[in-house]
Amino acid sequence: MSEDAKNIIVGVTGASGAIYARRLIHCLCHAETNVHCVFSPNGRRLFLDELGTAELTSEFFSEDSPHRVIFHPYRDVGAVLGSGSFPTIGMIVCPCSTNTLGAIAGGIADNLLSRAAAVTLKERRRLILLLREMPLSLIDLKNAERVTEAGGIICPASPGFYMMPQTIDDLVDFIVGKLLDLVQVPHHLNIRWADRLADASAPPAHTK
Repeated sequence: MSEDAKNIIVGVTGASGAIYARRLIHCLCHAETNVHCVFSPNGRRLFLDELGTAELTSEFFSEDSPHRVIFHPYRDVGAVLGSGSFPTIGMIVCPCSTNTLGAIAGGIADNLLSRAAAVTLKERRRLILLLREMPLSLIDLKNAERVTEAGGIICPASPGFYMMPQTIDDLVDFIVGKLLDLVQVPHHLNIRWADRLADASAPPAHTK
């Protein structure tokens, strides 16, 4: 782990969307951040069900990056992530189930993931919840309202199509790029409307 890099927390729950979590963690590792991960039990199962892997290792996410993934036990509420004295640039829950949304909205901190989220809010750091489930009940909407009022950001996994995506990876990158923007982590993912306009206005290449 690089001591000079910034710390960021990524929580992974059991809502469908393991592909978002893997791409997000990969991008964070290559953006000079130390990624501190907390997987719920269902979040681990999610990776097995959707990506076919149960072995979550730093190499699985970071590949050739010098910045590594640090895994923290879900039940260890006394871990460093549960203290406001541990400096981070924020926390992203990706994907975020409505169950976890409800726990965070209710201030229930009986595991490290929800505890880290509570600490992020009380320290006035950025908390982003990639809410993937649909449709939403009134209870879910009220919980989202409470988190927003407390300073969190509800970021639904709703990809835009104005960049003319051609693959599933393009759609994933659109969502991940938005998440990175919200924590002010630089990236080169193709999500900029200005770039799309520039490409559209560029003269066609001459061919012989």
